[in-house]
Amino acid sequence: MTNFTQLLPAGEPVLGADRLRLAVAAYLGVARFTGLSRTHAESDLRAYLVWCAERRVYPVVAGRPQIELYIRWMQEVRWLKPSTVGRRMSVVAGFYRTCVIDGVLARSPADYVRRPPVPPESPTLGLTHLQLEALLTAARDSANPFDFALVCLLGLLGLRIFEACGANIQDLGEEHGHRVLKVRGKGGKTVLVPLPPAVARAIDRAVGGRASGPLLHNRNGARMDRQAATRRLAVLAAASRMRMPRMHPHMLRHILSA
Repeated sequence: MTNFTQLLPAGEPVLGADRLRLAVAAYLGVARFTGLSRTHAESDLRAYLVWCAERRVYPVVAGRPQIELYIRWMQEVRWLKPSTVGRRMSVVAGFYRTCVIDGVLARSPADYVRRPPVPPESPTLGLTHLQLEALLTAARDSANPFDFALVCLLGLLGLRIFEACGANIQDLGEEHGHRVLKVRGKGGKTVLVPLPPAVARAIDRAVGGRASGPLLHNRNGARMDRQAATRRLAVLAAASRMRMPRMHPHMLRHILSA
């Protein structure tokens, strides 16, 4: 676990450091978060604790005004999307709620914080079928063998970016005569996804002669991550010579009818 006590304001007594360490450990406990959910919650909580440390605010005694200032900072300085602000505030509120349950605090300073409204519908843009076809063509023609596999996994198989980047060669197999890919999704759930022939060929091209390791590599030969995938999609969008929105991996899961 990350040592969050390093984020305390300078000069904070050891007793305060212990209280914060125990509060964070209680909130991020394995009974509440596991796998990728734990990673995201830890990242969002760290963002808040870093903000507090930079302003010499001790998180365990912060009040509602400080938390609302944190929200304004996310909105007006970082220009984060309402959904991101809302997600980070859910983590902060959950952290303080756990502090109340465990007797660290008498009440949560986040109880009456005004949160930004989040649109009820997903604002994620999608690609048209023509745009996806153009992206597939650019990826197929690319000298980088991982480009075509990436676009196929996202656009044709419908995987999330962390599922595609987390896939390994060892996850490939056969089930009832069909090639399948073992995918680890949200909540640590594992499913076998059948591979259409086009996707299977793209994966075979990316795998080459390797027997183990990640399906997708970045340009340094390491496992491709979200940032590297986003950069590759932007390159392919430019190479397609078709007008495209600013590319994001999740867009390939939103294919529009027109």
